[in-house]
Order: sequence, then structure tokens, then C-alpha cells
Amino acid sequence: MLEIQDLHVRFHGVDHEAVRGIDLQVADGEIVGLVGESGSGKTVTAMVIAGLLGASRAEIRGRILLDGADLLRSGVATIREVQGRDICVVFQEPMSAMDPVMRIGPQVEECLRVHTNMKKKERRELALQAMRDADLPNAEELWNKYPHELSGGMLQRVMIAAAILPRPKLLLADEPTTALDVTIQSQILALLKRLSRERGMSVLFISHDLNVVRKLCSRVAVMEKGRIVETADTEQVFYHPHSEYTKRLIAAIPTRRKIHAE
Repeated sequence: MLEIQDLHVRFHGVDHEAVRGIDLQVADGEIVGLVGESGSGKTVTAMVIAGLLGASRAEIRGRILLDGADLLRSGVATIREVQGRDICVVFQEPMSAMDPVMRIGPQVEECLRVHTNMKKKERRELALQAMRDADLPNAEELWNKYPHELSGGMLQRVMIAAAILPRPKLLLADEPTTALDVTIQSQILALLKRLSRERGMSVLFISHDLNVVRKLCSRVAVMEKGRIVETADTEQVFYHPHSEYTKRLIAAIPTRRKIHAE
């Protein structure tokens, strides 16, 4: 479904590449984790896939295929059509990603206003259903609220509702649980897993937290300094890592024994 081939990204004015020739595949309905430390190139990769990083900011080489169509060689009109319809993004900080002076409902249904000719009533009905699918209680009541009136967990569900509304082929989830407490984090992970299963939606889940990735993803790609150093089934990465960098990441995971020792 998604296939990245020899992707290189170098920001203008910088003498080194942020992404250095990576290859990555995500199959239909698959949840793949992309992990690594801050600055490893994870988010840059996601931005290129989503079309949020253009030629004005960086030199981009390689191929990004979505169902065989190369997004890097498509016209502006095609990219705009794909963004927010076939590929949707859930960001780490929903409060900063949402318009603080715009009510929740119109923000959820925005993609339908941009990509369809649906009437207002139909858009509202579909958006309310997406909010319910994202486990948001009292969707009608939330419709007229502003972002600052919702908790962090509810705002993340709002972002997920907006992302799944157009039934995308691929959901890019960039550290979507980092700012949440452990209980809400688990709920969001369960929600993403259920939506992927029910809708056949592929997910590229970007995180620095291997424990989170282990709970959600069937396969993991590990990034270090712009390169993918290891790709394998999740359990194999945890129990039989090949890369020295992966071994160090796993060794750094907090455990009860380590915590008590400190």
C-alpha cells in the first residue's frame, strides 16, 4: 500500500541529510512502528509522506508510492487531493494543532468541506459518527465546544475523529500519546488498533517509546541518524535485535527492577 524507496531529505542551508536513503513498506491494514531517538528523522519522514514538507524547504529525492502512484512526482492538484483524504495525520499536541477560536465540530468536518460537495447536514452527520467512532461521549454536546474546554485525552480523540472521517488509506500517527497519562494512553492505543482492524486502515505509528510501539504495532522499523538500521516483526526486534543501536534502545527501557534499583 505504502512503499518508500531510497528516500533522501536535506533541508536547505544544512550540509547533512535528515533522512539518508531509507526504504520502508506498510501493507494494507498493517500497523507499523517507526522508532528512534529525537532527531533520528522519524517526523521528517512522516512530513514528506503527508506532503507537509515541500521543495521550498528541503531537497527531497527517492520515491513514495501510495498504491503504486509516486507522490513525489505527482502534480500539486494530486497531492492536495491525497492530503486529508487518502493520507491523514494525528499530531502529538492536539491543542497546538487545532484552531483555538474554532468550535470542535467544524474542525472535525473540515476535510469534507475541502474535499467533497456534501451538504452541511450530511457533513455534520458523518462528522458526529466519526466522533462516536473515536469514543467521544455526547458528540452532539461537544460539537459547539472550543478546544480549551476539553481534556488532553478528549482532544486527541477529536484529532483522531477528524483524521478517520474521510476513511483514509493511511493514518500517520506522530507521537499521539506522548503528552497523555498512562491510562488515557492505553485507551488511545486500543482505539487506534480497533479502527485499523474495523476499517482496514494502515497506520504508521511514530514514537520514541518502544513499550508503546510493542503494544500496538505488528512490525517495527528502527531509525538512527536518518537511516533505518533494522526492520522486523515487533517481538523479534524486542527479543532478537540485530542492530547495536536497537539493543541500546531496548536496554534503556525502564523496568520495575531498574526503578527499584535506583
